[in-house]
Parts: sequence; structure tokens; C-alpha cells
Amino acid sequence: MTNPALAPWTGPHGLPRFDTISDEDFAPALEEALLAHDGEILAIAGDTEPPTFANTIEALERAGGALDRVLGVFFTLAGADSNPKRQALQRDFSPRLAAHFSAISSNKALFTRVADLWARRDDLDLTEEQARVLMLTHRGFVRAGAALEGAAEARMTEIKERLAVLGTQFTQNLLADERDWSLPLAEADLEGLPDFVIRAAREAGRERGAEGPVITLARSLITPFLQFSPRRDLRERAWRAWAARGANGGETDNREIAAEVLALREERARLLGYESFAAYKLETEMARAPDKVRELLMAVWAPARARAEADAEVLEAMLREDGINGPLEPWDWHYYASKRRRAEHDLDEAALKPYLRLERMIEAAFSVANRLFGLEFRPLDVPLYHPDCRAWEVTRGGEHMAVFIGDYFARGSKRSGAWCSAMRGQATFPERQAPIVINVCNFAKGDPALLSYDDARTLFHEFGHALHQILSNVTYESISGTSVARDFVELPSQLYEHWLEVPEVLEEFATHVETGAAMPRDMLDKVLAAANFDQGFQTVEYVASALVDLDFHDGPAPADPMARQAETLAGLGMPHAIGMRHATPHFAHVFAEDGYSSGYYSYMWSEVMDADAFAAFQEAGDPFDPERAAALERHILSTGGSQEPEALYTAFRGRLPGVEALLKGRGLVDA
Repeated sequence: MTNPALAPWTGPHGLPRFDTISDEDFAPALEEALLAHDGEILAIAGDTEPPTFANTIEALERAGGALDRVLGVFFTLAGADSNPKRQALQRDFSPRLAAHFSAISSNKALFTRVADLWARRDDLDLTEEQARVLMLTHRGFVRAGAALEGAAEARMTEIKERLAVLGTQFTQNLLADERDWSLPLAEADLEGLPDFVIRAAREAGRERGAEGPVITLARSLITPFLQFSPRRDLRERAWRAWAARGANGGETDNREIAAEVLALREERARLLGYESFAAYKLETEMARAPDKVRELLMAVWAPARARAEADAEVLEAMLREDGINGPLEPWDWHYYASKRRRAEHDLDEAALKPYLRLERMIEAAFSVANRLFGLEFRPLDVPLYHPDCRAWEVTRGGEHMAVFIGDYFARGSKRSGAWCSAMRGQATFPERQAPIVINVCNFAKGDPALLSYDDARTLFHEFGHALHQILSNVTYESISGTSVARDFVELPSQLYEHWLEVPEVLEEFATHVETGAAMPRDMLDKVLAAANFDQGFQTVEYVASALVDLDFHDGPAPADPMARQAETLAGLGMPHAIGMRHATPHFAHVFAEDGYSSGYYSYMWSEVMDADAFAAFQEAGDPFDPERAAALERHILSTGGSQEPEALYTAFRGRLPGVEALLKGRGLVDA
């Protein structure tokens, strides 16, 4: 009998049969899948025929199907619905997978075949897409260390395996800190909190088996608590716990892990001939080099810091009006900024939330995709990996395009943050396959579930990533969907956020949870007018994190990352009352894996483009302009990594943008 975790996916529209797979299936499935992939690689490398694109590059594209199935299900569960068994499996799988893929990249016979094709590339009569896949395959082998020999080759394998272990440990430590901490609230502690926060706290208490309401370290719960609780002592306890994740001492402390990761990354880069890990990492991104990243971040830092310091003076005056003589602290910012927004914009989060029901915001995201790209979404009744999940079939003109899965609610088994992943990517080789795309968020559960405006923006952001997968239309899965440069991948997601601010979208879908009435026009106007409220704070906390990330990797690795972090922040003149968005011990973007290492800046790099890209629709006079929407799909959303990102963006917009659109979009300079 075939192992259910290894079997072809036979659910509706090619979904995995989650209902038949148990945790006990994964280890033997991985063993079999690794052996199968090893056999496929050996057959390619040992082919006695001269290398061709078909028998080498396309053969590599075809290989590993069983392994992809096993890992597609396993890592979905490990990130979104972990348990002790899955965590133990992840600790075992990570170094083994690193060794497996390292063995492929160091297979000399295989690399010789790829290098031979690369040397003869001009004579192979390849399509543009095939030439791109060959280039990326050859570059991937070289950057993985395929040209290394002897001790250097062996050391590279050791480094990769150790980094895989450390990344898994970092993630699991962070999950443990977030899962194990809670702040119990007595009934008196609920005073001043809006009903939606109280309901969410009670729901969190029920989920954790507590006798009453609790505040957890889910962002969707702790942020509104910091915004609304008049109890400064409780706000301080909550903020300090949030800031201390990964730095509480004991088995879950991530500080030594961070130091070792940075040292190993530097060693890895130097083995490959680069002067720093940042130089190695950024070579294949749009930025190309660390100095270009620093130039962008510093261009934004100065106006953002000036705005934040001016805001801090206003908030500190409000603090003193409340009879508190000390300085404004990080646990005060959200509270007084929220009060200030109510005063200056007459906009109260508690009054706004009933208009932002999760169901209606999902409908809004789908409706925009329908108007722009003709996509339709039909609910599916299928077994998924958790009862909170839901699924839709995505079609266009009656043609099946994808399956989209939404997993929206926070829970103790889910890592923090929000992300989009594809259990299966789009491709037409070796046969046509439609993507299976998942959006994972951490919204507070409620009946009904109500979102903050930031939550709604997150939903649109992740759905923008999903559209990049759904609308992909390339031949090879290795370049489909979001398989693009890291500082280009956030363009579709951040661009999609703009449609949440289109008045007619909110007019239709921001309806009151009880009455069904549309959001009043004056409230809608206030929401849009306040879109850039507190941008000084938000930009400073983000840019500080991006600059710390860059400083970690642009030069010798620091022996004490916390000291380097403090040094960077002091050099920037970091405002006292603002913390980094992601301090080192919980900076999962950078330390859980190396996807965003030296690359946390990429959100802002992409924002330079997304502000300019949405301006194309504004210039057309219609946020749903058919010609602009078709161009966006044709040049960016459907093309994956089939061309260099600069070429894709220029094809869409006619030029590359400057930073001015970003600064204006954030309200940091006069429009």
C-alpha cells in the first residue's frame, strides 16, 4: 500500500488527501522520496548521451516529484499547525534535506553537464524562457558551491547542514516563547478596552484553557491591547514580553543561535570568493550591491526619523497631560497615537472594526481580482489540514486556474506573521499543473471575526502574493509564480494593498456586521485621510530593522549581534520610544532561513515600484482600467522569473521609478 504522504494527490482539483495523512507517515515517506530523487539525479548525471537541454535541464525540472509532494504537505503543517511530533520531525528533516541538496549541487558529473550546456548556450537554439532556466540553473550550482573542491567543498556541506539545524531551532524557540506566554486579565483590567478586544481576549483564554481572558503574543491581540488599555503597567508587561521573544534565557534563547548563523554565513560567502554575505546575497537581487540598499534606506530614514521625533513630542505632551512625568516609552506609543488619531481624524478603531468583517474583506479581495483579471472564486467543501481553513476553486472563463486556501486565525500551533506559499506551483512542463496556493494569517478569532484596518491590509497583501502564483503562465515550475528576486517579490503584494484604499471597494464591502449598512461616507473619508497616520513610527521601526540586517551581513560577522544591533541603532539616533519592528532574537525573516537575510530592505525596494505602478492606474483615471490591468498581468503577474525584474517592470511602466513616489506615498514629503 502506498504511503499516503507519498501518494499522488487525488483530492478534488489535485489537492492532497489531508484526511488520510498522519504524522507517522512523514518519516518513511521522506526516506522513500529521497531515495527516488537520488536515483533520478544519478540517472541524469550518469547519462552516456551528450548533454542536451532536454536530457539535463528538463530532466532536472522533472525530477523530485515525490519529494515535492511529501515536503509540500509537511512544511505546510510545520508552519501553520505544528505539534511536538512535527517539530521533532522538522529538526530531523532539516539537516538531512540540506545534505541531500548539497550532494546534488556538489555532484561533479551533473555540474559538468550543466556547465557544458552553459558554455554552448548560444548554439542550442533555446527559447527565451529556456535560456533563462539554463542561466538560473548554472548560476544556482555555482552559488551553491559546485565548483569547490576538497576541504572547501566538505566545509560548505557542513555549513549548510548546520544552518538548517539552526534555522529550525530559531523558529521553534520563537514559537515556544509566543505560545507559552500570556497575560491573565481580571475583570477590572478590561476597563477601557473595546468589546472586540475583550471578545478576542476571552477567546484566547478559552483556547488556552484559562479561567478568564488573556492577552497573548499574537500581533492581532497584543497590538490593540497596547492601543486601548489605559493600564500603563499592563501595557509595559505586554510590550516587554513582545520585545523579549527569543531573549528570555534558557533553552529558547536565540541570541547565540543568531551569532553562529552570522558567522557561518560569512564563512560560506568567503568560501565562494565574496567579501561579505551581503555581497554574495545581493548579487542576484535588483539592488545588486549593499551600497545601493543603504542608499535607499538612508534616503528614507532621515525624513522618517524627523517625522517620528515630531510625533513623539506631541505624544509625550499627551502623556504629561495624564499626569505622567517620565519620558514617552515604547509601551506608550500605540496608546497615545490611537488617542491622537481619534482626536485629529475623529477615527476610532473600535468604531471602524464592525465595518471590517473578515468575510467581507475576503469578498473584497476576490471582487477586485475579478474586476481586474476576470477571476472567479467558488467555495470548495474538501478536507483540509485544520478546521479553520477554507478553500476556493479559482476559475476564469470556465477554465480551472488554481485552488486557493485561506488559513486566517491565530492559534498556538501556528508561527507568527502572515505568509503565502504554494504547495504546488504552476507549470506546463512536463504536463500542465495548476497551482495550489495558501494564505496564512494570524487574525484574532471571533464570532464574527472583525479586522483592524492593518489586518485588512495584510489580507490584501498576502492575496497579492497569491495572485502572483494564480496568474503565473510559464513553462517551468522553477521560474513560476513568486520565483523572482527577493526585492521584486513584494511588488505584487504591496501593489494589491492599494485597492483596499479605493473608495468604491470600501463603499461596497465595508458594511456593518450587525446592520449591513455601508460605512458612512464621513467615516470612509476619515479612513482614507488617516492612511498615512503614524507613518514616521512605522517607517522608523521598519528601516531600523532593515539597516540592522544589512549591518549584520555587510562585513565581518559580529561576535555579539546584540552589541552590533545597539551600535547600529545608536548610530542612527533611534528614537527612544520606538523599538525595532523585529529585534534580533525574534527576527525570523533573517534567521529562520536566509530568504530575507541581507534582504529585509526588499519590502521598501518593492514599495518604490508599487507606488509608481499604482500611479499608472491613477493616470489612466480608473483604478480598474482594463488596459493597465492587462499590462500588469502580461508583464509582471504571469511572467514569474522568466526575465530580469528590471525588464519586466520597464515593460509594464516604460521606465524604472525613483524613490520620490515612495516618500510621497508615505506622506513623508509634500505631495
